[in-house]
Amino acid sequence: MLPSQQYRQPDAGGVLAALHQVNMRYGYLPQDEVRQVAIELGVPLSQVFSAATFYASFSFTPVGRHKLQVCEGTACYVKGAPALMGHLQAELGVAPDQTTEDMTFTLKRVRCVGSCGLAPVVRVDNETFGRLTHSDLGIILDKYR
Repeated sequence: MLPSQQYRQPDAGGVLAALHQVNMRYGYLPQDEVRQVAIELGVPLSQVFSAATFYASFSFTPVGRHKLQVCEGTACYVKGAPALMGHLQAELGVAPDQTTEDMTFTLKRVRCVGSCGLAPVVRVDNETFGRLTHSDLGIILDKYR
């Protein structure tokens, strides 16, 4: 910190609210916009980046129109999530945390979506699909293509 630079404590949730606004506008967090949030809120850039990297809903790279999340929590893992992830990787031609060339899907691993009774679970955007098999995945992908 430069001697003349003064930081202040933002309102509760101010950093997250600002990051959500940027994320809604761009679909991800461009670094220049993250820097601007720090300046506007008068907080250290490290505080803004800390919040942005803590929450899985934020990304620093452009994402596809649809976020495809494969739950790998314990119940989903035991009931076949790794096989579903492998099938999706082969079908889409991307690894986890990558986006298809046509910018349709971003494939994500998540630890838990809170739907253990429906394991294995895949979420597309805000829609949850449970008790999935390989054959279900093609139908789901077709719905969002």
